[in-house]
Amino acid sequence: MASIQTIQGTLKVTYGILPVATGLDKFTHILTRWEDYLGRAKNIIPFDPVLFMKGVGVIEIIAGLLVFLRPLAGAYVVMIWLICIALQLIINTYYWDVAVRDLVIAIGAHVFAQLTRVRRQTA
Repeated sequence: MASIQTIQGTLKVTYGILPVATGLDKFTHILTRWEDYLGRAKNIIPFDPVLFMKGVGVIEIIAGLLVFLRPLAGAYVVMIWLICIALQLIINTYYWDVAVRDLVIAIGAHVFAQLTRVRRQTA
């Protein structure tokens, strides 16, 4: 059976790399055209959607780096960020499947935060 340390370490790498990778992709568009996920929000943001998503990418990169530097705070930032993305998808688009996926990933980030907290208390 894997130790809490191993599980927490795996989640740290996952929740550190995932936001950085998706943040960088906001500049390269290798995975998808991210601005499509804005849906109706495209009409209310005061920026060009591509520029807006690049700003989102910067925030995601910072969140991922925070996971590596301050895992507990980073886990909560990633969790909250994913919940916000899911809510935006539910309100402004028909990408409900992606919203559900992001909520599930947010639950994983919460578990990561709790494991990090337990490891701190037992260290």
